[in-house]
Amino acid sequence: MRWFHLAVIVLFAAATVLFAAQNFETVTISFFRLNLSLPLAVQTLVVYLLGAATGGSLFALLRRSYAGSKRGVG
Repeated sequence: MRWFHLAVIVLFAAATVLFAAQNFETVTISFFRLNLSLPLAVQTLVVYLLGAATGGSLFALLRRSYAGSKRGVG
């Protein structure tokens, strides 16, 4: 099962890199009053990395919380 998960992650990362490599036009993102104009490729990679970091952190937090709740019961 570990190899399957690794394959899915590698395929998703490869698809993200291919998408980024094919989309270099500049787009503008507006958030509150901040406007940021960057190539779509850069924005895609930044969002992917932020998602990976926050997703991994959330998973670790939930795992630790679940383990702590099981330890407290008993």
